[in-house]
Order: sequence, then C-alpha cells, then structure tokens
Amino acid sequence: MGYTGLARWINAPTTGIELIHQNILRNLQGQYKSKWSLSIRSFRSTLSSIPGYQVPAERSMIALTMNDNVFVLLDDPAAPMRLEYQQMLAGYTQAQTQTQTQPDTAAPPAPGPAHYRHTFPTLSPPGALEQLLAQLRARWVSVRQTASSGGAGTKGQGAGAGAGTTGAGGLQVVVEGHVYAIGTDWLVRAGNVQLAGGAVKGMFLEAEYLPLPTMPTRANEVGGTDLQHLLSNLLLSVLPNVPDARIVAVTIGDAQWDEILWDEPEGGELAHDVPNPQKGDGDDDDDGDIYAAEGDLPATRKGDWVGVERDRRSAFLIIGALKQEGLI
Repeated sequence: MGYTGLARWINAPTTGIELIHQNILRNLQGQYKSKWSLSIRSFRSTLSSIPGYQVPAERSMIALTMNDNVFVLLDDPAAPMRLEYQQMLAGYTQAQTQTQTQPDTAAPPAPGPAHYRHTFPTLSPPGALEQLLAQLRARWVSVRQTASSGGAGTKGQGAGAGAGTTGAGGLQVVVEGHVYAIGTDWLVRAGNVQLAGGAVKGMFLEAEYLPLPTMPTRANEVGGTDLQHLLSNLLLSVLPNVPDARIVAVTIGDAQWDEILWDEPEGGELAHDVPNPQKGDGDDDDDGDIYAAEGDLPATRKGDWVGVERDRRSAFLIIGALKQEGLI
C-alpha cells in the first residue's frame, strides 16, 4: 500500500463506472482486481433525554466500514480542539511561571481534557460497534432511523442503542465500485455513492501510488504534496471523455491530520530504532546483499500510508467529503 489521492466526481452519470471500466482496460492497459465496497452509518447521542442532565450539544458519530475494519469519527462540540488546548496550556504555564514566588518550585500541571473534539478509533470486526452499543445500552441512535421513523427512532432511547444502532436501519450511504491495477505501481478505485433510497450521488475516484508510503506537504501549502500533479494526471486519464464533468480533489493537510491523531504516540519514531531480537549489536551483514546496505532503504515511520493506516486516512477523507455535502 502507498500514498493515495482521492477525488470526487460530483455529477457523474449512472453509467460512469462502466465508462471508467472500459477506459482503464482499453486505453490504459489496466487489469480488473476486485470489488470496492464501503458502507457508512451515522449516529447521534441522546444524552439530553436523561432527566435532569443538560448537555451543550449532542455528539455525532460516523462509522465507515472498509474491508475488515470500521473507522469511527466521533465529534463532541463541547470538547476543545487539540490546538486550542495547547494554546491554553501555553498561556497557563506562562501565567504560573510569572506568579511563582520560589523559582525552584515547579508549576502544578494544568488540568487536561478527557478528550478533544474529534476522536478517530479503529474497530474490528465489522458489527462490533453495534454490539458494543447494545451491550452497554449506550445512548446513541441512528440518524437515519430517527429521521425516517420519527417517534420510533427515539422510542428506544431509554434503553440506549436500541433498534436505532442495529440492523440495516442505520445504513445511510454505500460506495460500490471496482479496483483496477495499472502496471505494477498504481491501484485505482472507482465507486458510485449510493444513498439508502437507491439514489446515486456521483462517485469517488482513488489513485494509490504503491512505491511511496508517504509524502509530507511542502512548506506554505495546505494539503498540497509533491505527488499532487502525478496523482491528478492519473485520475484525469482514468476519467472518460464526458463534457462538463465536475471533479473536486479531496485533501487534508498535515496539521489537520495531527489534530485527528491526538490520542496516538508522537510521530517521527523510526522502525530501525526498535531493536531486533534476532540480531545482536555486533553482528555484521557478510551474508547479505553486497549491493545494498541496511541504511539504503527509507525508514518506516508511524503515520506512513501503509496497511490499516492508509485505509484510515482514506476513510477520513471520504467521511469529510460526504459530510461537507450533507449526505451523512
């Protein structure tokens, strides 16, 4: 898995998948690999229904199922953003330092929040979230269940998750399409965005460059990368010749992604810093490749677009795009 670019074809026709299929196979000598399927559910909390309990705003939760993992984005409007808390902490530390009477006395630590506004955990297997909500009788209800059934959606609030978080009632959006390989370096995913009623709302196009696991944004750019033009050109070549096509790039800057990863260890840790138990410190590499040394390969860092981390970033971009359009 490698660095990935995502685009949204907003006004794609219903035949867009077939047009892309023919274009990749005939003109780009691509090969069909497999199906591409995502499902997205939206929930909201019902804490305000607790007698005598007041909340500034209800929380929202969006769960995207991809392969064997579920990526869950929780939004608590009452919690601070990570950057806001860091600024507040800096001001608190400075104030404590200025008011200290004894220079050798350390300032008491500032009280930290239980969580920040956004939390983005990964769950496995699919269906585990609904099971957990039901077992805990958590006060979450499906957004679509509430909107479609009116009072029936809130009937189970006293029992927690109830019927609003189980079954197909909470299935709000699905992405159905295909995965293609172009040469040995590229994977392309194309899928229609289908609402619960069956209406098609455009499609997603995703290009993955397998040789490169990461590409930090350049200075003074937001979401722009050194691979921007390469990914854009590939996605444009995949598109069929359709007049007035509306294509929007879906990106995220490094600072935005750091805000989401607040609950993880600090980045920048290198894989070669971890000792290898099968190799002593004094062992040499006489039996290895004489043309390649250990330091020739790029070090693996936390946050590289590999494995579940790549799927996680892709899921966050897809959730953000659909949320901005009001589809979830």
